[in-house]
Amino acid sequence: MPAAPRDPEYGNGPAGEPLTPPVPLAALLSDRELGLRHLAGPAAAGVHGVHASEMPDPSPYLLGGELLLTAGAGPAEDPDGYVARLAGAGAAALGFGVAPVHEEVPAALAEACARHGLPLLEVPPRTPFSAVARAVGRLTAEARTRELRRTTEAQQALAAAAARPDPVPAVLARLAASLGGSVALWPGGRTAGPELPAPAREALSALLARVGREGGPATATDRAGGHHLAAYALAGRAALGTATPARAPGDHTVASVAAVLLTLLTAERPAGAEAAALTRLLLDGDPAAALTAGPWYAVHARGAGDPQALAAALGTVLLDPDEGGVRLLTDREPGAQPGWRLGVSAPAAPDALAAADAQAGRALQRAEAARTPLARHADAGFAGLVGEAEARAHAEALLGPLSPALRETLRAWLAHHGSWDRTAAALGVHRNTVRQRVARCAVLLDRDTDDPDVRMELWFALRQG
Repeated sequence: MPAAPRDPEYGNGPAGEPLTPPVPLAALLSDRELGLRHLAGPAAAGVHGVHASEMPDPSPYLLGGELLLTAGAGPAEDPDGYVARLAGAGAAALGFGVAPVHEEVPAALAEACARHGLPLLEVPPRTPFSAVARAVGRLTAEARTRELRRTTEAQQALAAAAARPDPVPAVLARLAASLGGSVALWPGGRTAGPELPAPAREALSALLARVGREGGPATATDRAGGHHLAAYALAGRAALGTATPARAPGDHTVASVAAVLLTLLTAERPAGAEAAALTRLLLDGDPAAALTAGPWYAVHARGAGDPQALAAALGTVLLDPDEGGVRLLTDREPGAQPGWRLGVSAPAAPDALAAADAQAGRALQRAEAARTPLARHADAGFAGLVGEAEARAHAEALLGPLSPALRETLRAWLAHHGSWDRTAAALGVHRNTVRQRVARCAVLLDRDTDDPDVRMELWFALRQG
C-alpha cells in the first residue's frame, strides 16, 4: 500500500506513521508511584509533553499541550494572570510541587485554575519533576505502540475484506468497525455503521460532493452533529466519507488505505478495457483508434512506492515501470501522491501523446529541482509554472499540519527575511515565541527552514492562503 497522505486535520508523522496520541491526565493521576492529586479545573486533558519553569510568564516557551510543573515561584505574584497566560498558550495542565517553597497549594491558584478551566495537580514532595516527565515519556511510547498496532491490524483486515466475493460492502463494513463510526460511498449511497444524526449526515454529504467534483480537493474534513467528518476522493469523481464520534491519530491512515482499495474496486473503467486499448495501441500503432478522445495526461513519476498502487490512485492501469521511475497515461487529472514526485503533461489528444510524454519528463525534472510533489507542464514564464488550483492544493497539502497561529508566524518570519526581532515586533510577541513557533513548524513540516529552497517553497504556499 502507498504511504498515507497527510491528514488535513491531524497531520502525520515521519514516513506516514500516525502522530502519537496524547497521554490522558487520568493515566498520570492513577500512577500510584507519582502520587499526583487533582485539585481544581477539569479532570480530563491530553498531555503531549512536560515543561518545568519558575518564570512569571512561561507561555512564550510553550507549544501547547504541556503539563507545566512549578514549585510556586512563577505564580506567586499574580496567580490569576499566570493561569490566564498558561490557558491562553494551550497548556494542558499545571502541576504544583509542594515544598520547598510552599507547604500546600495556594487557594488563590486553585481558584484561578477553576476559573480559567486549567487542570491543577498537586505534586507531592517525594516526587521529582523528572519522574513526572519520565512517566509521560513512557506512557507516550506505549500509546504510540498501541496506535501503530491498531493501524496495522486494521490495514490487514481491510485487505482481507477486499478479497471477499462482495468486496465493496465488506471493505465499508470493516472500515466502519475499525474506526468505530459510520462510512459512506458517494455516489450511490452505500453506507456502513450506525445511522448518523441529521446534522452530521448533511455535513458529510456536502463534504463528499466537494471532494467528488472535478477540481475538488483530494481530502477534506469538518465537524458536525458531534462527529468528526472526513472525505477522500476516489477514481471517477467518487468519494469515501467517514464520521466518527472520536478521532484517533491513526484513523486517517486506515481510511486512506480503504480509499486506495475502493479506488481499485470501483474504478469506472474496468482494467480489461484499458488493457484492450493498450493492446490495440501496440498492435495497430494508432492511438486515436485505441483510446477515447480524452483529454489524456502523460505522467512521469519517481518514488519508493508501489507503481500499481500509484496507477490505481491516478485511476489508470496504463503504466510503464522501470528502474528510473514510472510512466503513466490517465484521462483523470492527476494530483500529488504521497511518496512520489510527479511530472504531468498538459491535457492532450490521443494523437499528441508523444509530445505529452516529453512534457511530463521535463515537468518531473522541475518537480525534483524544486523539491515539490508535483509539477505540471506550463508555458514559459514564472507565473505560468503552476496553475491556481494546483497551487492551492499544494499549499494545503504542505501547510496542512500548521495551525493558523503557526502559519501567521511563519509568514511574518519569511516576510522579514528570518529576523527574529522584526518578526516579534510585527506580531507583538516575544522573540523566543517566534523561535519556538518556527522550530515547531520545521518539525511538523519535516523541512529545514534554513534551506533557501525550502523557504521559497513555503513562501509560495503561504501566499496561496
